[in-house]
Amino acid sequence: MNTTIHSTNLTSVNYKLIIPISMCCALISVVISSGILLLVYSTRRLHTTTQILVCNTCLTSIFYSLVQNVNYIYIIFISWDTSDLSCRFRAYFSYMSIASVIYSYFLQALSRLFFSKYHTQHRWVLSFRTHYQMIFIQWLFVMSIPLSVLISKDVYYRPTVLCWVPVSKLLHVVYTITACYFIPTVLIIVVYFSIYYHVRYIERNSVHQFRKIQQKRNLEMLRNILILISIYTCGGLSTLLYVVTRIEIFYSMGIISLPVSVTIEKLVILILDKEIRKHMKLYFGRMKKN
Repeated sequence: MNTTIHSTNLTSVNYKLIIPISMCCALISVVISSGILLLVYSTRRLHTTTQILVCNTCLTSIFYSLVQNVNYIYIIFISWDTSDLSCRFRAYFSYMSIASVIYSYFLQALSRLFFSKYHTQHRWVLSFRTHYQMIFIQWLFVMSIPLSVLISKDVYYRPTVLCWVPVSKLLHVVYTITACYFIPTVLIIVVYFSIYYHVRYIERNSVHQFRKIQQKRNLEMLRNILILISIYTCGGLSTLLYVVTRIEIFYSMGIISLPVSVTIEKLVILILDKEIRKHMKLYFGRMKKN
C-alpha cells in the first residue's frame, strides 16, 4: 500500500514539472506548423504536390500537439472524469495522432519514389489528384489502426496516468508500437534504398545531366525525410524503454520527449526545406521594408 501511494505521488510531482514543458513545446509546434501552412497557402510557387504533403505533415503535427495538450488538461484540471470510456477515446486519438505524423512522412517518401521511378511511364501518379487520394487513404488508415483501443477493454482509467494501453497488456502494446512506428519506418527505409539504388543506376547508365541532377534531388529530399523521421522516432525511445524496463523515469521522459521531438522536427523542416526557407526569408524581408 505504501509503495502504491509513493508511486502515485511521484507521478503527480513529475506531472507538475513536465506537463508545462510538454505543453509549451506542443504550442511551439502548432505555431511553426501553422506558419508553414499559411506560407504555402499564400505563396503560389509553393502550390506543388511536394508542399501539399509537407502541409499534410504539418496538419498531423498540429493534430498530435492538440491531442496531447487535451490529455494534459484532463490530468491537471479534469481529474474528476474517471470514465473508462472517456479514457479509451483519449487513448484512441493519442495513438491516431502519433500514427498520422509518421505515416504522413511515408507519403512523402512514396511521392519521391513516384517522381524518381515512374515519372515517365505513369505520369498520373504525379498528379494533384493522386496525392489528395493518398492523403485521404492515409487518414482512413490511421483512423483504423487504434480501433483495438475502443473495441477491447485494455485501456481503463488510472489516476494520474495518461490514457495508454498498460504495459501489462503486452500483446496490445507490441501491436501499437509495430503499427504506429515500426511498419511505416521500415517502409520509408525500403523506399530510401530503392531510390538510392535507382539513382546509382542512373548515374552509371544515363548520359542526360538533367536527369542525374533530378534524381540526386529526389535522393536528397528523401534523406531529409529520413532525418525528420529519425528525430520523431527518437522521441518515442523513452516510451519504448519504459515498456521494456518499467522504470518510471522513462515514462516521465517519454511525456516530454515526444512533444520536444515534434518541435525540433518542425524547426529542422525550416532548415532542410530550401523552398520554404527561401520564401520565409522573402516574406520577412518584405515585412522589414514595410
